[in-house]
Amino acid sequence: MFFLGTASGVCSSLVSAVLLTVTILFSILMTLAVTKVLSATVLKGTPSFFTLELPSYRPPQVGKVIIRSIFDRTLFVLGRAIVVAAPAGILLWVMANVTLGDSSLLSICANFLDPFAKVIGLDGTIMIAFILGFPANEIVMPIIIMAYQAQGSITPLTNTEAIKDIFLQNGWTSVTAICVMVFLLMHWPCSTTLMTVKKETGSIKWTIFAALLPTACGISLCFIINAIAKLFI
Repeated sequence: MFFLGTASGVCSSLVSAVLLTVTILFSILMTLAVTKVLSATVLKGTPSFFTLELPSYRPPQVGKVIIRSIFDRTLFVLGRAIVVAAPAGILLWVMANVTLGDSSLLSICANFLDPFAKVIGLDGTIMIAFILGFPANEIVMPIIIMAYQAQGSITPLTNTEAIKDIFLQNGWTSVTAICVMVFLLMHWPCSTTLMTVKKETGSIKWTIFAALLPTACGISLCFIINAIAKLFI
């Protein structure tokens, strides 16, 4: 949205493809690097082996596929919306509409987080959006836009140029956009993912570790990117 706000045609598609490819490759490299470090430290020990027996191949049964899709996908998403997203939406609405003095609770929290966020190339609004986006990471960017527009509800914007203008009006630079991309890639997983980690491991310790590790990587990288940028700007 930031780098392609005014681009169009072939140029837009090319730059978008390059940015996406670089992001994916960066994600893979970080995964391999963190895995290497963990294997040599926290998870050091006798290598374990995993054996998977493939079932017999059979023609798919349309009825079973539809039923499993309904129960495993549709109902799961609806359940997540009811249990997680709905309370998050209520909290977001309250923070955006309840005011103390002339400022909303959302603005007050953003201003409180702003000093720390500036150190890692973000701002308080971006940071509070990530925190409120814990139930579902998909709402992080809409929260940022809503907070910048000082509105009590999320307004859909389909024009990337208009979105870029909002970012620029609120002090975004290329460094900010890059740090947001990096932090989107590496920060605490959403609540559903952590619930799955807790269910699979049966350990609160590993669940907390699964949240802190990517967050620490994201904060460190954003700090380094911002520090290097300040040397040349």
